[in-house]
Amino acid sequence: MFPLVNTRLSSYNVAMLLEQKIAQLLIQKNKTLAVAESCTGGLLANRLTNISGSSDYLEGGFIVYSNASKIKLLKISPAAIKNNGAVSDVVAQAMAASVRKILKTNFGVAITGIAGPTGGSKTKPVGLTFIAVATSQQILCKKFIFKGSRLQIKSQAATQALQLLLSLV
Repeated sequence: MFPLVNTRLSSYNVAMLLEQKIAQLLIQKNKTLAVAESCTGGLLANRLTNISGSSDYLEGGFIVYSNASKIKLLKISPAAIKNNGAVSDVVAQAMAASVRKILKTNFGVAITGIAGPTGGSKTKPVGLTFIAVATSQQILCKKFIFKGSRLQIKSQAATQALQLLLSLV
């Protein structure tokens, strides 16, 4: 007799499968990746580096939490931030394109959002997040409004960034 095994996957295992699939594809296709994170504060890079051998495809990244660091490190236009806000599709796309260009990678992923519980407004509520993936040919950017605690919002943003990346790899 074989013992009964719980076949339900935990959210951790599902996420790990996603990261492993990205790793496998990037390595198979000999492609590289760079990340620019604001509201997730390095969570995306952490999840990517949980996979052994990630240095084969993850070149590096920036945690650009403040507007000043977005401008200084990623060369985001101050006018883009002033006119659209740091949490906007325009800034997310600029972040993804810039990190890809600076680190000379095939893919650039960027996340900017409001993790809460403070910082939201009627027009930009807590949970509002823009995620962009840039290649040399295109930039795909999606808007999300995540629900939950600060940590849940950050986790959901990192997961959606991985899923968006996977759709382009």
